[in-house]
Order: sequence, then structure tokens, then C-alpha cells
Amino acid sequence: MTTVPKLTDALLTLENRVATLTLNRHDLRNALTGSNLIDDIVTTAEWVNQCEDVSVLVITGAGSAFSAGGNIRDMTNRSGDFAGDVAECADRYRKGIQRIPLALQNVEVPIIA
Repeated sequence: MTTVPKLTDALLTLENRVATLTLNRHDLRNALTGSNLIDDIVTTAEWVNQCEDVSVLVITGAGSAFSAGGNIRDMTNRSGDFAGDVAECADRYRKGIQRIPLALQNVEVPIIA
């Protein structure tokens, strides 16, 4: 039996060769910033590529939103990932949210979102 990685803000299950990643920060409308969802998505992508028991990855969101993208409160308050000057925000963007498409482009199974 394959062991799924432990995630912080998402749930990951594997059943009948289908891995399901559920973004589970509905209190933030599953915002990628201001949570650990970026790390959880990247960890899942890396795991899928190493797991021969996965044929497809389904990504879904708990609650009323799949994902709000960025944390709107942090954007409004210029806090969290949106604090500081333009260069600081751009650097956090590269080291944070841009990790998602880089990780997912290497996934070798179909992804359904």
C-alpha cells in the first residue's frame, strides 16, 4: 500500500489509482498565499511523479471556492506575501506561487482541476 505524504493545509487521498488533492483552507477561500497550500501542491506534484500507483491527479477545493488565488486581506493590507516594495513582492512571488506551475509541468499523469 502506498503512503501519501502528510500535508498541512490540504488533504490527499489515493483510491483506485486516482490521487485527489483537496485544498482545505476554506476559511481563506483556499487562497494560495497566507497558507501552506503552495508547499502542499508542490509536495503532491513531487510525490505523484515518484508514485507508480497514481494514474491521475484530481485537484479540488473544500468549501465555497476552488481557490481565491491570493489572500485578498493580505493584498488590501499590504501584509504577508504582499508586504514591502515591488522588488520584495516579486521575489516572494518567484519563490512562492511560481513554484506551482513549475512543479505541475513535470507531472507525468493527467491533472483534472
